[in-house]
Amino acid sequence: MAVDATPLLGARTGIGRFTAAVLAGLGARPDVAPRAFAATWRGRGTLDPLLPRGVTAVHRPMAARPLRAAWSALGRPAIEWWTGPVDVVHGTNFVVPPTRRAAAVVTVHDLTALHFPELCTPDVRRYPDLVRRALDRGAWVHAVSTFVAGEVVAELGAPPERVRAILNGGPDPGPSGDAAAGRARAGADRYVLALATVEPRKDHPTLVRAFAADALGGPLGGVRLVLAGPDGWGTEALDAALARSPAAERVTRLGWVDDAARASLLAGAAALAYPSRYEGFGLPPLEAMAAGVPVVATAVGAVPEVVGDAAVLVPPGDAEALAAALHEVLVDGDRADELRRRGRARVAAYDWDRTVDGLVALYREAAR
Repeated sequence: MAVDATPLLGARTGIGRFTAAVLAGLGARPDVAPRAFAATWRGRGTLDPLLPRGVTAVHRPMAARPLRAAWSALGRPAIEWWTGPVDVVHGTNFVVPPTRRAAAVVTVHDLTALHFPELCTPDVRRYPDLVRRALDRGAWVHAVSTFVAGEVVAELGAPPERVRAILNGGPDPGPSGDAAAGRARAGADRYVLALATVEPRKDHPTLVRAFAADALGGPLGGVRLVLAGPDGWGTEALDAALARSPAAERVTRLGWVDDAARASLLAGAAALAYPSRYEGFGLPPLEAMAAGVPVVATAVGAVPEVVGDAAVLVPPGDAEALAAALHEVLVDGDRADELRRRGRARVAAYDWDRTVDGLVALYREAAR
């Protein structure tokens, strides 16, 4: 099989973390032989050190922009020209290349581009059409949640028999974060953490407004808000929100952080805020639950499906409700402890080995 590993390049986003976990699981299995390709010219030669054991890199370089234009307009060239003969090609990020004989599987993480095109870059706004074209070529769809699977059928017209909901796993196993190091990096003993790329869908401005609400002032005036994640196309709106905020001096922006820093920030956090306007899954809440951190999130998309009763859910875009929920978990120790207990139980249900088992079953079904 061939797997698109392009999301491994550059700052590791949620889709990059998904791709890394899937490749690690595939590479550890004796019954599959995964090859990884990256649709990039500038990043050629950088893929090998990012791949886990058991995964072979495709070294023939690929120029992403002209290739994707040709794939979209002409339905060729076939990916086997780069990978050689394979049974299945898995597009991990909404795009699966045309194939000569191989079955095609495309992962759909969400339908933000359909519901909120104004929140997306031009490239992302093309994703629904690219998925539809893949369906027309006979591709199978892997959806990361039951919610997204239903949307792919209802909104994109996918045949239900070609759509499989295979849930993401939980946090990557690894050493626990250092809470003291997290607090030192945050510059505070108590802080609310947000882990997300700065893009409109993640709604940082509402979080900044919530943090300036009366509910988070007074005795909680020593609590900081820490924003960790790379800048994206929502940076200007975040800058404007901070410029207007009377609590801006209590907000720390860290930008992108590596996995060790991410784990330490989680370990030291008093709460995780996840104020998205739409989500197809939502890995940061599960990471927080695994670290024993109470979660406050918005009741959008697949978030209720993922967190169950282990988080406080509020309406999207409601700064006052978000502030009240954060106040609740910050001042009510019993409530915070209850969320920690429920969170640890919830995250135990998410396992990357189970995800990879489901994907391999899908590959075999598609290949038949």
